[in-house]
Amino acid sequence: MAPASASARRARPGVPLLRFLGAAGTVTGSRFLVDGPRARVLVDCGLFQGLKPLRLRNWEPFPVEPETIDAVVLTHAHVDHCGYLPALVKNGFRGPVFATPYTEGLCRIVLPDSGHLQEEDASYANRKGFSKHSPALPLFTEEDAWRALDRFQTKPFGVDFEAAPGVRVRFQRAGHILGAASVRLELDVPGASAPRRVLVSGDVGRPFHPILRPPDPPGEADAILVESTYGDREHEPLEPDGAFEQAIARTAARGGRIVIPAFAVDRTEVLLLALRDLMQAGRIPQLPVFVDSPMALAALALYREAMRKGSPEVRPEFRGDGDPFDPGHLVEVRSVEESKATLAHRMPLIVISASGMATGGRVLHHLAHVLPDPRHCVILPGYQAEGTRGRALAEGARAVKMHGRYVPVRAEVLSLPAFSVHADQSELVDWLRGAKPAPEVVYVVHGEASASATLESVVERQLGVVAAVPRDGETVRLD
Repeated sequence: MAPASASARRARPGVPLLRFLGAAGTVTGSRFLVDGPRARVLVDCGLFQGLKPLRLRNWEPFPVEPETIDAVVLTHAHVDHCGYLPALVKNGFRGPVFATPYTEGLCRIVLPDSGHLQEEDASYANRKGFSKHSPALPLFTEEDAWRALDRFQTKPFGVDFEAAPGVRVRFQRAGHILGAASVRLELDVPGASAPRRVLVSGDVGRPFHPILRPPDPPGEADAILVESTYGDREHEPLEPDGAFEQAIARTAARGGRIVIPAFAVDRTEVLLLALRDLMQAGRIPQLPVFVDSPMALAALALYREAMRKGSPEVRPEFRGDGDPFDPGHLVEVRSVEESKATLAHRMPLIVISASGMATGGRVLHHLAHVLPDPRHCVILPGYQAEGTRGRALAEGARAVKMHGRYVPVRAEVLSLPAFSVHADQSELVDWLRGAKPAPEVVYVVHGEASASATLESVVERQLGVVAAVPRDGETVRLD
């Protein structure tokens, strides 16, 4: 581990501090800095997504010098939690990155792909001339991502380890995606008889995830950081009125195609499982299903591996042989040429493609193809952050901008947030009830302002503990 600079050592606080460097007042950019007397540890290192002012923050200098951070600990492999790592390493971070084995495996898929896409987007913008910058540059490259991955060290669930001097960490199962963890930290406090215990929830999964086992209860913690993506709402049952299957059947009957922007990690698996069940039950037509995302296919291979090896993260009914992700007509689209050929394929059909909020990737080409035509349907299966194309479509936009031009929206658009694998308000409160004894304080993070404020009020009212929504950049004491 590279030692911190002399100036950083002189700046060490006398007691542990917590700084909220992201995911405060917004859903993305998860970055929580634990600054202790002996070490500085960053929990999560995510990209900001959504509104342009948020995206621009990715280009700002990191709030502390990267070389002064002793270690990074990741909750999981979604880019709003890990996607800034290549830039952090590029700008001077030289410490270890701790993650669970499947988080490391998924990061080996997600981070190089993110760097490659950024290079491609910059190149495309330069060729077409629609960028304000000349030349347009990527935030980081695929090569930067591989350098960041060289710093990973994996740790299993339930095992204590020292991430940095005076900071012990344990991963607890979060049940959100494969490898997802809540991060428990024990912090030494000078002169105190016992360490302080802090739990960072990461993204909390639902108690009935279709594939993964439910999250572990928080256990003992003096302070808890809890996500609030759905802190102001309850999920509807997935199929209360058959909206998903009816949209597919309706679109197939008119000879159209169904395009589903889906997160490459976990959401694609959940969708394939649902489509298999519906087709086997005869509730929707037997249609070809194209998964057009190399990243999603690589993640799918890891989920299959976890099932085959009997991973304790996976529900028992899915362990062992058999592929629950093949609806019967699954087509794995890998090359650009195969992706282009999909656009000319005979209809009706279903296309699942990344990214999940339509912020980039191959799904944009599919959307540009189907949105102007009322025969087709776009299904949005989960949360759509402010400022994303997915959010605009969910809110009824009549046109969306892609690759420098506006595309009219005439296709049917259906939003189905029940597909989300984030816990809703009641599920988050029930998870917090598992903290024994009750924490001294709950910090509500990782949500839009209204969602965080609502959950703050509910936690105080129902659990009787102090709750707070931290401001971006705010620092609190942990002693």
